Parts: sequence; C-alpha cells; structure tokens
Amino acid sequence: MTLEWWITYLLTTTLLSLSPGSGAINTMSTGISHGYKKTQIAIAGLQSGLAVHIILVGIGLGALFSHSTLAFEILKWAGAAYLIWLGIQQWRTKGAIDLNAVAKVTSKGKVYKRALLVNLTNPKSIVFLAALFPQFILPHQPLILQYLVLGVTTITVDILVMQGYALLATRISRWIKGPRQMQLLNRIFGSVFIAIGVVLASARRGI
Repeated sequence: MTLEWWITYLLTTTLLSLSPGSGAINTMSTGISHGYKKTQIAIAGLQSGLAVHIILVGIGLGALFSHSTLAFEILKWAGAAYLIWLGIQQWRTKGAIDLNAVAKVTSKGKVYKRALLVNLTNPKSIVFLAALFPQFILPHQPLILQYLVLGVTTITVDILVMQGYALLATRISRWIKGPRQMQLLNRIFGSVFIAIGVVLASARRGI
C-alpha cells in the first residue's frame, strides 16, 4: 500500500466515522446521560464490535482472493458501486437524531455491552468494510500486513471521532436534532460518499 492510498483511506474512514450513525448516537446519548468518563467505556465497546467486523472481513476477503482473482476484482467494482449507492441513499435521508429514544443504562457493564451490540448488530458496518477494503488492497503486496494497517487505521480514527462526539455531545445536541440541520449533514456526507465511489471506480480503470 502506497502512502497516497493510505491517506485516501484515512480520509474515507474518517468520513465514515463522522457520518451520524448508530455509533455516534450511542456515544452522544451516553455522554449526555452519564458523563464523559462513562462514555469511554461505551467507546471501548464500540471498538470491540468494530474489531470483530474487521477480523471477519479480513478473513473473508483473504480467502476470496486466494481462491479467485476474478472474484476479488468483481468485488472491487461492486464496492465502488456500493459507495455511490450509499451516498445517494444518505443524500436522500431526512429526519433527526432522537437522543431521548436511546434507552438509558447505568452500570459500566451495561454501557459496554450496549455499545458492543450497537456495532455487532449493525450490518452496514461490515458491508461497508467489505466494500471498502478491496479498494485499497494491492494484490502483489502482503495481504495480512495491509489488512492490519487498514484495521488499525479504522479503529484509531473511530476512537478519535467518538471522543469528539463525547466532548461535544452536550453542546451540539440541540442543534443536531433539528431536521433541517440533519438533512444538511446527510447531504454533505452523501455527496462525499458518491465522489469517493466515482474516484475509486475511475482509478480502477487505470489499473
């Protein structure tokens, strides 16, 4: 993996983490209801779930590549198409984040378990990773090392972003719950997803 491709992946996974989703909702609701310290436990739970998805995707893609180069290339194209589709879906999404709808929990164990399940039961997470990873894998370089770099980068970025959500939760909760503001955020993130998909598909033609 070249430095340029890693930087591109860094920007892409940062966008994924910043995009309002179940993980962000869980972090913000925990921060508002239980404070910053307990939110660290929730963030740890989210990353545990994310790590499981990364491992599953890495094992699955590694096995696929070892058996069929053609299938791996088809998956790359499908991944780029999925990013574009995801961007269109998010651009069209309306509504607001309802922090009050998230159940309140008290014990540290429940905070961790809830966050873990939030990511483990989120199909979009594993599907997104399965679509994204092949775009940045170079077949002629060691696969395990590349998966490790992508996985560590993904988790590190998500930790930093969730820390930001935890710190800003009480300050931006009123603003981000507004339907118009949420629609604007969805359109911004959706447009960038579409752009990334188009760029990756264009770059694929040059390979």
